[in-house]
Formats: sequence, structure tokens, C-alpha cells
Amino acid sequence: QVQLVESGGGLVQVGGSLRLSCAASGRTFSTRTKAWFRQAPGKAREFVATINWSGGSTLYADSTKGRFTISRDNVQNTVYLQMNGLDFEDTAVYYCAARSSGIATNSASYAYWGQGTQVTVSS
Repeated sequence: QVQLVESGGGLVQVGGSLRLSCAASGRTFSTRTKAWFRQAPGKAREFVATINWSGGSTLYADSTKGRFTISRDNVQNTVYLQMNGLDFEDTAVYYCAARSSGIATNSASYAYWGQGTQVTVSS
């Protein structure tokens, strides 16, 4: 059984920062690759960033590159998403996802999902 629990969402002003966390438990060998996706109201879920097991390989969506940073602590079995320079378009529910190995940007490639954490950017 794999469980992913996100935290760190909230209300932030334009230009502000937030750090999301995703704690994983259960069969860690099934969750070596972690990713963040987001879904805004009325829109499809979209890829945000992903990181491999070692942390040596990361990939970002064009919309988040240079503003967001994904990282991980394998001792704590936690992945983070540092979000800087937040804008209205970043308002969404952010989901943590995991798969056994390999970088992927397609949500269908991820077997495990958290419940999501709301990020709201206001003026």
C-alpha cells in the first residue's frame, strides 16, 4: 500500500512563495520517481515538475521553469516543490504523484496519487 500526503498549500499574494511537501509511505520501491501536477478549475490536470530517485534528473513544465524547484529527501521519503514568483495562473489544486522509475510528464504514467493541496494566488 502506497500513501502520498501533500501539505503546504494555502493563500498567497502575487509574487509570493510557497513550499509544498509530499510525504510518501508504504512500498517505497514503487515510488522512486515523484512528480507534481496541478489542476485549475475547469481545466485538465497538467504536469508541473518531476524528479528521479537520486534527484539528479529533473524536468519542468515551461510555465514553471525558473520559478519552481522540485527536490527530495530520500531519508524522509519526502518530495518538495518550492514555488517562487507565484501568479494568478498558478492557482490550482496541486497533486503529488509517484511511479516506480523513469521520468514522465504524462499523468497516466503515474500509478500513485495524493489527495491534493489547494494553492490560491490573490492580489
